Amino acid sequence: MYAEIIINSNARALNRIFDYIIPKEMETSIKVGSRIFVPFGNGKKLEDGFVIGIKETSEFANKKIAKIDEQESLSEENVILAKLMARKYFCNISDCIKLMLPPGTGAKEIENRTKEKTGNFVYLQKTKEEIEKELVEGTIKSEKQQRALKVLIKTDGIYISDLEEIADVSKSILQTLNKNNYIKFVSEQIKRNPFINKNIERDFPKKLNEEQERCFNGINFCIENSEFSSNLIFGITGSGKTEIYLQLIASAIKQNKMAIVLVPEISLTPQMVDRFLARFGNQVAVLHSKLSIGERFDEWQKIKNGEVKIVIGARSAIFAPVKNLGIIIIDEEHDMSYKSEMTPRYDAKDIAKYIAEKSNCPLVLGSATPEITTFYHAKNRDIELYKLTKRANNATLPDVKIIDLRYELSHGNKSMISLELQDEIKKNLQKKEQTILFLNRRGYSTFIMCRECGYVAKCKNCNISLTYHKYENKLKCHYCGYEIPVMKECPECKSPKVKYFGTGTQKLEEEIHKLFPEATTIRMDIDTVSKKNSHEEILNKFKNENIDILIGTQMIVKGHHFPNVTLVGVVSADGTLNMEDYKAVEKTFQTIVQVSGRAGREQKKGRVYIQTYTPEHYAINLAQKQDYESFYNLEVDLRKRLKYPPFCDIILIKFNGKNLSEIQNISNRMYDTLNKILDKNQFILYKPVPSPVDKIQNKYRYRMILKGKVNLKLLDCIKYSMTENITSKIKETTITVDINPNNMM
Repeated sequence: MYAEIIINSNARALNRIFDYIIPKEMETSIKVGSRIFVPFGNGKKLEDGFVIGIKETSEFANKKIAKIDEQESLSEENVILAKLMARKYFCNISDCIKLMLPPGTGAKEIENRTKEKTGNFVYLQKTKEEIEKELVEGTIKSEKQQRALKVLIKTDGIYISDLEEIADVSKSILQTLNKNNYIKFVSEQIKRNPFINKNIERDFPKKLNEEQERCFNGINFCIENSEFSSNLIFGITGSGKTEIYLQLIASAIKQNKMAIVLVPEISLTPQMVDRFLARFGNQVAVLHSKLSIGERFDEWQKIKNGEVKIVIGARSAIFAPVKNLGIIIIDEEHDMSYKSEMTPRYDAKDIAKYIAEKSNCPLVLGSATPEITTFYHAKNRDIELYKLTKRANNATLPDVKIIDLRYELSHGNKSMISLELQDEIKKNLQKKEQTILFLNRRGYSTFIMCRECGYVAKCKNCNISLTYHKYENKLKCHYCGYEIPVMKECPECKSPKVKYFGTGTQKLEEEIHKLFPEATTIRMDIDTVSKKNSHEEILNKFKNENIDILIGTQMIVKGHHFPNVTLVGVVSADGTLNMEDYKAVEKTFQTIVQVSGRAGREQKKGRVYIQTYTPEHYAINLAQKQDYESFYNLEVDLRKRLKYPPFCDIILIKFNGKNLSEIQNISNRMYDTLNKILDKNQFILYKPVPSPVDKIQNKYRYRMILKGKVNLKLLDCIKYSMTENITSKIKETTITVDINPNNMM
């Protein structure tokens, strides 16, 4: 007997099948999906891989499988899915297999898996201030040491394995830092229960209204009859979509089935988990990246062993080892985070549909602002559409007003907050009601420019301006993390006339403190949520301590329920409108509607103020009215004329590397190859050009765009063009293919 094996490697050259002899003593235990260890090449160390096929004969096998990992294996269905994903997303099969394995499956983790009650942590030995000073002064020369210390500065202690993974450093780097008294290693008790500190009151099913009941009955029919269906719950903000989810899952559990619930943001997971714990108790497992590797491994094992019935998590939770699946729910289905930006560049909604079909269970998508493509399919009856037009608890939609910032400026108001919004914040403070202010840009100022010579401070690694972060007194690149101390004079002409332009959440927070010194505020952006559980702590603090004003970026927009929030201010609605992206208008509309939905979710009436320089834009006007269907009709008509999704797929082929001439050469050759073999009646191919941000981390970036419907023939054509043009002479260029990307940058 012979096994067809994929080596666990991301090297493109190893993305092929190798034949190995199955020893007689392993013939009964090895199957498709088994994890095995084999001698490979001239190396003495055994390499791990997975069996993806078994056959009777082989012309090539001359080595035997050395051993099998009895603990970890894939199902045959997993292997089939991994192969399909590798073909569609142009990556190695092993890249896809890794998504289906429990966290911590490297050789080191496997050896240490039995040591479950203690864990090895890393802490700073010097103070954060001392280390930050040395980093600025350049005392620490090693970039890897710098990376590790920068991660530690933002945490209060971290697992060694997590630090190695996040900072991309080896144990020897950490040992050097330990030897030089920068860090210390500590063995501590592991708290492997992510719910250990939660004390949640029991919750019971609520009576559904007529719209909710119709939705529940339609989807529940498929649960009870083990039928696949694709469903969209299109419900206004606060219409009770989560209550429907809970009751559908209860129905699945009654039939001894399991459920997967995907949420878009880590910040949403704690609130969703609380709702589910209150209803289902210890039948819930949670999977997201803010858990330690050990916690994720334990949750994965609980799912695999059938100890829980419900899995809640972000995108990758779709690969959880669920048995007897009864329903998949994707909340806030329009959210961009369901599409992976890293290899493999998969869309969790596509994977969910595939798994639901194979499991004969319903797939439920929920949103107040569905993705245009999703709603198009619902309109065409490819997806069953359920509408919820009323808010739960008889709450009403908030009153929404548009503020023209051009008028404010012409009347002498240079503040970030319009006079009318200032008055409303004052009223809320007097009434002890809460306010949310949304601005989708972190930091203090967007860029710094010399008014004498026009010099703009840019990242040394990326062709992008540095953002000023006042609290740390640093200029930072939001692409690669490069940072420098703030400049007091222009490095080009030495002029002191250095001006800060643009606004971010830090500047907004400072302005609120000046306007309302008596108000308590809390800020939620990527700079304030780097520590473990910080999302949950900020949201709980805002809710439970009745803090007056929450200031935040995208992560405060979706799904949160704050009973005492009656006022929402969208500080700048124009931020995403002018991006070079066909989804820019859709994203703007969705964001405004979603953040507006945080106001007045209980009995108190909500108010929303949208500040904009383009009050006449249809996305702004229709968001004010929360009129999704009118927005959809305008947008879908425009996309049909311009040939954008859902009327075609967009394939973005990206070329990255340090050698610009090599990138230009290979991108042009690949264009010529595709141009010859593609059917011009079915596909539109655009010539390669520099990307909008044409340099990141010292690597040049080109892109080529292809429009048309994705099918197997097209995938094969792209793969052929890559194979034909990637030669041994190409040293530094990497090619990535992204189907229907979140952004075109």
